[in-house]
Order: sequence, then C-alpha cells, then structure tokens
Amino acid sequence: MAIITFINNQKEETGKTLSLAAIVTYMSIEHNAKNLIVSTTNKEDRLKKCFWEERKKSKLNFGIFGPNTTNILEQENGIIGLSKIVKSNKISPEIITNYTRIVFKDRLEVLLGTQQNVRIEIEETYPDIISIANQYYDRVFVDLDENIDQKTKNAILNKSDVIVVCLNQRLSSIDNLKNQKEQQENAILKSPKTLLLIGRFDKYSKYNVKNITRYLKEKNQILTIPYDTLFFEAAEEAKVPDLFLKFKKSIDPEDRNAFFIEEIKRASENIIYRLQMLQASL
Repeated sequence: MAIITFINNQKEETGKTLSLAAIVTYMSIEHNAKNLIVSTTNKEDRLKKCFWEERKKSKLNFGIFGPNTTNILEQENGIIGLSKIVKSNKISPEIITNYTRIVFKDRLEVLLGTQQNVRIEIEETYPDIISIANQYYDRVFVDLDENIDQKTKNAILNKSDVIVVCLNQRLSSIDNLKNQKEQQENAILKSPKTLLLIGRFDKYSKYNVKNITRYLKEKNQILTIPYDTLFFEAAEEAKVPDLFLKFKKSIDPEDRNAFFIEEIKRASENIIYRLQMLQASL
C-alpha cells in the first residue's frame, strides 16, 4: 500500500495532471495492482476528459413517477458523496469504490473532484479519504491542486510515501527550483521521498535531461513525460486507455511515440523503485 502525490513546484502549467494520467494508465496495464487516482481539483477536470466522454446534461423530468434522479445521483458520485460519508464516520475502505469511476476493472479507478462551490467544506476530508483508500488499494495517486488549503495540502504530503514534484522545461522554472533547493526554502525538495519530473518535455531542447540533472546537482536523472501528439489528442477525446492498450500490442523502436513510452516506463520504474527503497529502510 502506498500513496504517491503529484504536485506543481509553482503556480504554472507543468502538465502535472496529464503526466499522472499517463504514468498510472501505463502502470495499470503493465502491473497487476489495484490503483486509485484521487483528484483534488474544483476546476475543469482534465482526468475526466482522459477517460470518459462528457455526458449531455438532461433536464429533470417531473412525471407521474416523480423526478428523474439521474443528475442527482451523478452529483452524489465522487468526492461530494464520499465526503458526506466521512463526516458521518461511516466510511470504510471498501465503501470508497462505490464512489469511484472504473477505467480498468480491478486495476484502475478514479475518484473525481467537484466543480461545485463547496470546496472549503470538503477539503478537510481529503486526508482521511486518502488514508482509508490506502488500506484498500495497492497504490493511491493524488493529483494535488496548487490552490488547495495549505493545512490540507501539508496533511496529504505528510501521508505520502513518494512525492513527484512537477516543473516545466523553461529556464525560469528550473532556476526557481534550484534557488529553493540551495536556500532550503522547500523541505520537500530535500526529502528522499521526492522525485522531480518535467511534463511536456521536448528532447530536442538544450535543456535536456542530462543538462538539467547536472544543473540541479541531482543524484538521479530527472524524470520526464515527453510531449506526444497522439497522447494529448487522446487526453481530449477520452481515449487514453485505448491509446496505451494500442501501444502495448506493438510499437516500433523507430516510431516517433517510442520515446514517449520509454520515458513513461522509466518514470514508473523509478517511482516503484523509490517506494521499495523507502519501505526497505523502515
């Protein structure tokens, strides 16, 4: 059982959510383990776009059989419905799966966030939900929103076994992280459970993996999720699972998508290895 949390190093676009989606989808196909993604955002949910087509909203039908409850039930799914169970102290690890949406049966489920304005009321339940989920799922991946309450954010990070800090490839972002490390402003960056990852990575940039790793004085190579046209299109069309299943069947080493899969594999293996290393040291 393990909690892996993805966070941004600063408030800028890093491809954090899509990086998480790529890594967890790959892991769920390649490894026989039960994975859960927990979304903590109240914005447009990019995870939903990765896995499911948006349903058209239907009006409530007040007929002779009473109101159409389809929309009401959908609103109760995800974090809203689960937070109510937490507050009533009736939650158990097995109950969580009743509020998730399935991507791969017995392999990958997603607990979606909410787009409603009730964020303050439910934020405080995230740490408890994540801890309880960790008793049922082999791995719990948390997409930690940068706008979440700091107290809640700290509680989640303290519970995490591995923290993946995401940054972009711009020099200003890399310099910002380097300054934080040198001035010890961010304890997370000094933690042995932290890995660094660059999303939307361009391997042809002079800020390549070796140069950035050397510049930041990291012992281990920085992880990357390269920009891949097919993946980013699939992430808008609810076809991420289909894409990764297609890649698993066959991919030519000379294919332009091969580097994308190689780096996702490397990131996945590094996360698993870091978990094993930290658990062995306990």
